[in-house]
Amino acid sequence: MTSTMFSHGSSLPITPISRKIFRHSIDIYLKDSNATGNIYFARYFEWQGICRERWFFECISADMLAPLGVFITKDAQQTYIHETFAFQKVECEVSTAAVKQCSFSLLFQFFVDGKLVSTGHQQIVFANKDKKISRLPEHILEKIRQYENPRKVEMLSN
Repeated sequence: MTSTMFSHGSSLPITPISRKIFRHSIDIYLKDSNATGNIYFARYFEWQGICRERWFFECISADMLAPLGVFITKDAQQTYIHETFAFQKVECEVSTAAVKQCSFSLLFQFFVDGKLVSTGHQQIVFANKDKKISRLPEHILEKIRQYENPRKVEMLSN
């Protein structure tokens, strides 16, 4: 798996309108598929987690803000658009939406050969060490806002 950060202007046909977009590549193997070679739907949730962690690590805070608290996934959703198969390469684009003091959404778009194959989102809430919802540090909110997508979550999930 590889990951890179891209500014707006990706050559892919459907790209969120963000100031920054994070991209992570995932190689698909037979272990990800069923007997006919179709990719298991549950893999996309796993890949959301992988892409989310890589984005946090590379773009937001390498320590995942562990000294201050935890990120909690309040809601997650995935919409499947086209089949994928073993030995394809999936490109995931990550952006943010609905950024607030204590929470934000992560938007995921998965592509194979430039074709949109799946979309999803996660609503993330930050909590302190006592598991009480807390404000994100301002410098972290600024980083998260750099990836903000002005479109609504529902538009990317349809």
